[in-house]
Amino acid sequence: MNPSRRFFLRNGALALAGTTVLPAFLTRNLLAASATAKAEGKRLVVIFQRGAADGLNIVVPYRESNYYSMRPTIAIPQKQVLDLDGFFGLHPAMASFQPLFAQGRLAIVHATGSPDGTRSHFDAQDYMESGTPGLKSTRDGWLNRALQSEDLLHHQQHTAFRAVALGADVPRTLSGKIPALAMSNVQDFAVGGRGAKPAPASNAFESMYDQSTDSLLHAAGDSTFEAIKMLRATDPANYKPSPDANYPNNGLANNLKQIAQLLKSKLGVEAAFTDVGGWDTHQNQGSVDGQLANRLREFADSIAAFWRDLGPEAETVTLVTMSEFGRTAHQNGTGGTDHGHANAMFVLGGSVKGGKVYGKWPGLSEHQLNEGRDLAITTDYRQVLGEIVSKTIGASNLEVTFPGARLNPRQFLGLV
Repeated sequence: MNPSRRFFLRNGALALAGTTVLPAFLTRNLLAASATAKAEGKRLVVIFQRGAADGLNIVVPYRESNYYSMRPTIAIPQKQVLDLDGFFGLHPAMASFQPLFAQGRLAIVHATGSPDGTRSHFDAQDYMESGTPGLKSTRDGWLNRALQSEDLLHHQQHTAFRAVALGADVPRTLSGKIPALAMSNVQDFAVGGRGAKPAPASNAFESMYDQSTDSLLHAAGDSTFEAIKMLRATDPANYKPSPDANYPNNGLANNLKQIAQLLKSKLGVEAAFTDVGGWDTHQNQGSVDGQLANRLREFADSIAAFWRDLGPEAETVTLVTMSEFGRTAHQNGTGGTDHGHANAMFVLGGSVKGGKVYGKWPGLSEHQLNEGRDLAITTDYRQVLGEIVSKTIGASNLEVTFPGARLNPRQFLGLV
């Protein structure tokens, strides 16, 4: 095995890829960090629903008569909606969310989204992750800048696990100056395991970094293996979730279980990210049952299991979900919905003022629709995220996090 510098330096990041033993990479200039992580502090978890989730069938405005006339075969019947407040209710596949809402841990923001009107998945995701709608020149992500904003006020050393993504690559949301770490699997990242012989690939990488005269490569390599040693010490192969955390068998649940493991291991995680696809329901979307219902059941059950798994740690964690845009108010001719505009976001956490659907409802009359076809946006998604990052991880310089948005804390919704 002869790994080269060109192979590992990709997109401005150091990638340990091309092997099933260590499928992970770190961004450039990872900070040298202490192996002792701070247990205090609040943590933020972000879930991106890729493909444009149908907010109208997720958080159902079941008292809105036009909802049923616009969706004759895919609307959720009133008697099967899980009531929230007498006007909105959850899709019945999301039963595991209802107690979280009732306990005041889960809040919902409806009619929210990006002010940019694109209906392109690629552009909309890029704009939402960069935090600068309509501006393609932004190179970093909003969550990375939020951590930069925090650093302007709090000068402290952080571990290599400060910003973590469960996936093959560091996502746009976390890319930028602050080092971020991506891993497809916690156990593979902690290669070797406690009491096991390190894999040959791991030895090859360590040897390459040790012998390298390239300062960037050498420093990143040191930090990579420092992170591996930190994680290995937590014995990830023998992690046992809390007894009442019944994770379903799907990719999102697996990623959230590993994020819970990292959060509970006191490794210094401040921000974690994962995503889940399968929301682009142009055809055969279904109503109470079907394609969307199956995805929603996995989604809600995975998040609820994550919440239970955290136990006492949940008091310091806030989780937020987002999707690039919603879907059309009218169903289409193939029993699905097309690319729309406004959507719904979920916010779950120990400090969340839940049990409420936030945001101004724009209505579903034909004259109230965006471009005559979509739920209109009344809350900019950056306002939601701005409140969350300022009140959780301490990113109070919102102009750094969301440049040009001109967010005013006095106009926050009061979510946290």
